[in-house]
Amino acid sequence: MNFATTSQSRSRMTHLLASAILAAVVIWPATSGAAAKPDAAKLRAFFIDVEGGQATLFITPTGQSLLIDTGWDGQNARDADRISTTAKKAGLSRIDYVLITHFHEDHVGGVPQLVDRIPVGTFIDHGQNRELDHGPTERFYSDYQKVLATAKSKRIVAKPGDTLPITGIKATVISSDGNLLPQALPGGGQANDACKNTTSAPADQTENARSLGILIDFGALKILDLGDLTKDKERDLVCPVNKLGHVDIYVVSHHGWSQSSSPEFVDALHSRVAIMDNGATKGGSTPTLQTLRKAPGLETLWQVHFSEEGGPAFNTGEQFIANLNGPDAGHSLELIADKTGSFDVVNSRTQFTKHYLARSR
Repeated sequence: MNFATTSQSRSRMTHLLASAILAAVVIWPATSGAAAKPDAAKLRAFFIDVEGGQATLFITPTGQSLLIDTGWDGQNARDADRISTTAKKAGLSRIDYVLITHFHEDHVGGVPQLVDRIPVGTFIDHGQNRELDHGPTERFYSDYQKVLATAKSKRIVAKPGDTLPITGIKATVISSDGNLLPQALPGGGQANDACKNTTSAPADQTENARSLGILIDFGALKILDLGDLTKDKERDLVCPVNKLGHVDIYVVSHHGWSQSSSPEFVDALHSRVAIMDNGATKGGSTPTLQTLRKAPGLETLWQVHFSEEGGPAFNTGEQFIANLNGPDAGHSLELIADKTGSFDVVNSRTQFTKHYLARSR
């Protein structure tokens, strides 16, 4: 046996083994969404399962973080735990901005439990609660006010047209406290023919219509999240002129309930991907699923949960659903986006990933 040849073989084997171990160390965080540091070139977003509420955590390339809504209260702090765990796995020691779309329980309820688990730099909201029901909404708004009074967090009351002070992205306020963007955005301003054969929905009197909604620009990528904004307000954004233009990703309003996402609104957006933060029995209404299925330009609907109402006939494909029927598992969806406009969406249940090329402009 030639000793030199044997040594070279062992050396090559050692090198290959080391490379394999290094690859495993590098690849595991990227596919599991548990990377310790923000990616210097990517925008990441985690659509956290809060069982039909909302909690979407964005991490910009500069390392700043934006959480849209905090899920429910109670449930042994289930939602606050899921949010804080996701944030810490992503390398965050605090959340820079928490945007509260409106003051319903499934959006603001988790605030007191969240600040007990991770510091928050600044809260952003639409101002005063307008739903004076002498019930849950007033109670959760009061709990939120107590946090603002006692925590060491700042507060921003946002108005349509404002640009939020988050580095690494441009976040433009589209709706707030019942008011809407007064003029068309760059890329918007087109007549919307779908408005001609439709009528306005009755005015919503709840906090839903007061939702603080934003459009996120990240290079060539556009992401729209309007909270629980209702059909009457949606219509004013796209009829008779589409003020928003086309977007790449539509975070489906109101968890996919049929009080939002009218056909004339969804069609105007011409989104490539829709992401629905529904629960098994909350949101995911059949009419909304049907509207999205017919939407021009839509390549994929992703859902946080299988919708029991929608059933097999109307839900999206299983590979695009984070949580199927069965015990609560808390699986999430993750977006990893590039400034070119290309992006990936990852299903944490299976690690199934779909890549989307940048859209031709």
